[in-house]
Amino acid sequence: MVSTLTLARGHPGGTRRRPCGQNLRSERSTVVTAQGRGFMDEVGNSIRDSFVGFAVQAGRISGGVHVHAASPVSWPHRVGVVPPLADCRQLRSADTELASQSSGCLVLTGLGGVGKTQLAAALAHRVWSQREVDLVVWVTATSRTSVVASYAQAIGDITGGADPDQDQAAARFLAWLEATGRRWLVVLDDLTDPADLHRLWPPTSGRTVVTTRREDHALTAGRSVVRVGLFSPSESLQYLEAKLSSAQLSSASDLASDLGHLPLALSQAAAYILDRGLTCADYRTRLAERRLTDLVPEPSARPDDYRNAVTETWSLSIELADRLRPEGLAGPLLRIAALLDPNGIPARLFTTPVVLDYLGPEPVHADDARDALRCLHRLSLATLDEATDTLRVHNLLQRVVREQTNDLAVSVGIAADALMDLWSEAARDERILLANTAALQESAGSTLWSADGADVGVLFVAGASLGGSGQDAAAAAYFERLHATAVDQVGPNHHITLDARHQGTFWQGVAADPAGAAVLLAELADLQRQILGPDHPNVFHSRAQLAQCAGEAGDTVAAASELDRIIEDGTRIFGAEDAFVLSLRYLLAHWQGQSTDPVSAWQELVADYLRVQGPDNRMTILARWQLTNCLAERGDMADAVAMLEELLLDMLRVLGPDHLETLTVRRSLVTWREQAGGGFDATELRALLSDADRILGSDHPFTLELRWDVATRQIQDGGLLNAVEVFQDLLNDHVQVYGDGHPNAAAVREILTVLQKRAT
Repeated sequence: MVSTLTLARGHPGGTRRRPCGQNLRSERSTVVTAQGRGFMDEVGNSIRDSFVGFAVQAGRISGGVHVHAASPVSWPHRVGVVPPLADCRQLRSADTELASQSSGCLVLTGLGGVGKTQLAAALAHRVWSQREVDLVVWVTATSRTSVVASYAQAIGDITGGADPDQDQAAARFLAWLEATGRRWLVVLDDLTDPADLHRLWPPTSGRTVVTTRREDHALTAGRSVVRVGLFSPSESLQYLEAKLSSAQLSSASDLASDLGHLPLALSQAAAYILDRGLTCADYRTRLAERRLTDLVPEPSARPDDYRNAVTETWSLSIELADRLRPEGLAGPLLRIAALLDPNGIPARLFTTPVVLDYLGPEPVHADDARDALRCLHRLSLATLDEATDTLRVHNLLQRVVREQTNDLAVSVGIAADALMDLWSEAARDERILLANTAALQESAGSTLWSADGADVGVLFVAGASLGGSGQDAAAAAYFERLHATAVDQVGPNHHITLDARHQGTFWQGVAADPAGAAVLLAELADLQRQILGPDHPNVFHSRAQLAQCAGEAGDTVAAASELDRIIEDGTRIFGAEDAFVLSLRYLLAHWQGQSTDPVSAWQELVADYLRVQGPDNRMTILARWQLTNCLAERGDMADAVAMLEELLLDMLRVLGPDHLETLTVRRSLVTWREQAGGGFDATELRALLSDADRILGSDHPFTLELRWDVATRQIQDGGLLNAVEVFQDLLNDHVQVYGDGHPNAAAVREILTVLQKRAT
């Protein structure tokens, strides 16, 4: 409160500032109270008692001087500029959460462009227009300096006096908020660094809203947090329908999906469409052909008073993430993530040796890579899901990162090699690895083939996994598409093209026509010999799979005979202990076992695998598994069960409990223990089905087999009351996975028919 202001004869040295509250005296003075006005002919300078504001000490002043008291603030009052509401703004669920806040601090966090500022602005406009608060303070919180300046302006407005010490003024503002009985809302918009609010957090006596891309614990701990997400598909469509004419809405839903339902991207796309008289379909065509930076409005034409394009918004976040410790790692990891599945990338991919080597010339620890993923999470550039150990990245952000990456081919190669590492570890993540391999193929495009096809091996592994899981027709179709792509990328006679053709033919034979596939493989092997030479590894692979087709067609003697010749040639060229030669012996033991006692052959092969590859090699484990199968088929159930129990322990240790082959051995143990006289373990079978459903999904071929086991067992026990419904569901899933004509689907249909007759 201002009590007395005295102006007196001044200092001969001219003007100088004095701190507030310091008493200055003079020889002669005229007094003017703060409640009135005064007029003086000649004054000096002096300040007595207390004074709010700052003073200027002047020299002699002659003439008329008018002194006015500060005007008191009128209530309600607003400090700062609240952004206008976006045109055609959609009401969102977060609006309700904001409206329910009566006091305390609420943090709106999320990816740049999801609409956090608009949510806060809508709240500020509403409480102002409805007179729910006496004071609204809108702060651009991109720096500590900006926050302090806004606080100082607020207290200056409230008290009618400016303080030259802004830090002191900010402290006085926070004290005023704590003590006042007036209702207030403070919005701290676009907080960049939580440290900028150290000792600047408003008290909990009023309402505070923070918008930020950050998710640091220091920011969210003890405060209400709303994670602002994307538009739903219906919200995206409603927005475009509100912005555009009906004639422009062709492919609107597809455009919304292309843009990942990001509000800012939709807003800027709509403005671009309107300015150029396009349709949504036209924009999608341009989006497929041009960079995203070329498809946003110019700065002067950007809608809703938003100054940055979506690409610029994210670039700032990426730069900040790269400055967080461990410095310089978040950006490179995001460049890899930008090539993979936006819906979930295995987090362990980012700690594979190839990725750690890529991160810098100095050794990078796996913990540093994990911390860098957390940096992306803290800046809302990605979501690190601890429950599933996966990383999710918005698909449009991925596109922006790819477009801004100068060495895209390097990132593509690293991503491909990292996926190969995961494929070699286990099949437990088969579906997520398939999704990520497909995403890499789509996002990398021709770049994946740029190193003469050196990075496309991961595509072959993915296709083989389909066939290995029983989806023979899907594998054949996959390699048919891959062959067509290879023809376009590297030509019809490239060894990769021939390999894709060979794989497609093989799986076609397994799926439907082994004899027909054998003819095609023989033709392909001749072509490979002409182009690649007789000793090329691909020629050997074709010869081996030709033998496989002969065996699948029922000619096991021919299969074994051909494999003998291939092994002889392979030993001459590659050596007896070569992994491929050992795998040929694996096939030979299998087909020999169809006509003779195979136990001795498998025992010999297991011994060689243990010696050459070691006990933890996957092929060693599979050979041991085949040996136990042979013992069981021969009737040595006790020995088979004992060996399989020992093998299961090793598989749990080496492959893990979620590996498909580990699950398969558990299934065999249930059957073999019963055959050995140990009784049927229904509890273990149900637990195994639950695990398979969780790990692989209800429509995976192995899960379907377990569902068959459980259902048929319950029928045998007379305990399946809803048998028709269960087998109808089982048939539907079999047809979806295998196709209507597959033998497995036919077997389910046969039982369903019997059950339906019983039910009538």
